[in-house]
Amino acid sequence: MDTENLYYFEKAPITKAVAHFAVPMMLGTSMNVIYSILNAYFLGTLHNTAMLTALALTLPLFAIIMALGNLVGIGSGTYISRLLGEHKYDEVKQVSSFAFYSSLVLGLLVMAVGLPLIGPILHSLGATPDSYGFTKDYVTVMLIGAPFVVLFFTLENMVRSEGAAIVSMIGMMLSVVVNILLDALVIFVLHWGVIGVASATVVANMVASAYYAFHMGYKSQFLTVSFKWFKATKDILSNVFKIGVPVFIMSVFLGAMSLIFNLFLIEYGDAAVAAYGISSRLLQFPEFILMGLCEGVVPLIAFSFTADKLRMKHTIGFTVKAMAAMAAVFGIVVYLISDHLIGLFTRDPQMIQMGSYILHVTFLSLFISGLTTLFMGIFQATAQGTAAFVMSIIQGVTLIPVLFFANRTNGFHGVVWSLVIADAAAFLVGAAMLYALRHKLQPELESLVH
Repeated sequence: MDTENLYYFEKAPITKAVAHFAVPMMLGTSMNVIYSILNAYFLGTLHNTAMLTALALTLPLFAIIMALGNLVGIGSGTYISRLLGEHKYDEVKQVSSFAFYSSLVLGLLVMAVGLPLIGPILHSLGATPDSYGFTKDYVTVMLIGAPFVVLFFTLENMVRSEGAAIVSMIGMMLSVVVNILLDALVIFVLHWGVIGVASATVVANMVASAYYAFHMGYKSQFLTVSFKWFKATKDILSNVFKIGVPVFIMSVFLGAMSLIFNLFLIEYGDAAVAAYGISSRLLQFPEFILMGLCEGVVPLIAFSFTADKLRMKHTIGFTVKAMAAMAAVFGIVVYLISDHLIGLFTRDPQMIQMGSYILHVTFLSLFISGLTTLFMGIFQATAQGTAAFVMSIIQGVTLIPVLFFANRTNGFHGVVWSLVIADAAAFLVGAAMLYALRHKLQPELESLVH
C-alpha cells in the first residue's frame, strides 16, 4: 500500500484520519445531491408537473440498479479493506477483478430482463396517465444504460476501499459535472425533456466509470481490472456476498419503500407525489452528507478491525459526535427556510405547503437515521453478515404496515409520519444488535454502547 494511505489507515490522529476518508466522500455525495436537486430544478423550469412526477416515480428503479452496484461494490470493498489490514495483496487484486467483471454482467442482465418487461415495470412504478409517456422514456434509457450505472457504483466503492478517497471524490464530482452540463444542453438547447435527463445520467456514469477503471488499471498499486486476476472462489463469494447481499436487500427495500410511498401519495394527487419528490431531494443533501461521513469511515473501520481494534473504537466515537453536530446545524437551517427551498422548484402554493410539511416531519429523524447508517457500516466493516441482514430489512418491514395503518387513521399526515416511525424502529434494532455484539467486538465497541 502506498505510504500516504498507510499513514492515514494506521498512524494519523483520528480526527485527521476521519477527515481524510470522510470529507472527500461527503463532498462527492453532496455533489450528487446538488445534481439531483438541479435535475428537478431544470425540469421544473418547464412548468410541467407530469415531468416532475415521472422523475419521482422512477426513483425506485434507479435505487434497484444502484443496489446491484453496491451489492458487488460494498461487499468487495469492505473485504478489500480487511485484506489490506492483513497485507494480503494478491487476494486484493483477485477481489477487485471479480468485482469489475461481475458488475458488468449484472448490468447486462438488468438490461436484458428489463427491456422486454418495460410495460409491467411502468405499471408497478405507478405511472399516471399524464406521466406515463415521460416515465417510459426515463425507464427505457436507464435500462439501456444499466451496465454503466452498476459499474459506476461498484468501482467507486473499490477505489475508496484502498484509501484513495480523493480519487473516489473526483470520480463522483466528474459524474456530477458532466451530468449538469449535459442536462443544460438537453433541456434548454435540444429540448429533449425527460429522455434527455436520463441520457445525461447514463453518459455521466459512463465517463466516471472510465475514470475509475483507468485508475485501477494504471495508477493503483493493488486494485486491477485485468481479467487474468479474475477468480470466483468460494472464499471470495462468501466474503463479498455475506455483506453485499444485505446491502442489496436494504437498497431494494428502500426502492420498494419509495415505490409504496409514492403509491400511497398518488391517492392525494400528482401534487403530493411531486412535492415529495422535491422535498426528498432537498432532504438528500443533509442525509447524504451524514451518509458520506459514515460510508467514508467504513474502510478505516474495516482496516482497523483486522489491524488495531482500539483505533476502531476511537474512530466510531468521533464519527458519532461529528454527526450530531452536523444534524443540529442542518435541522435549524431547514426549519427556518423550508418554504423558500420548496419555492425554488415550483410556484404551486399547494406543492410548497405539502413539500415544506414533509421536510419538517422527515427532518425529525435525521440524526437517528444517520446513526442507523453508521450501525450498518460497522456491521459491514466487521463482517457481521447476520446483523447487516437484519438491518437491511427492518426499516422496510416496519414501514409497510405502519403506512397502511397511518393512512387509514390519519390520511396524508399519517403517510408522511410513517417515515419517521420506520427510521426510529431501524435505529432501535441497530442499537440493540450493537449492544448484543459488544462482547464479540470488544474492546472497540464496548464504550460506545455504554
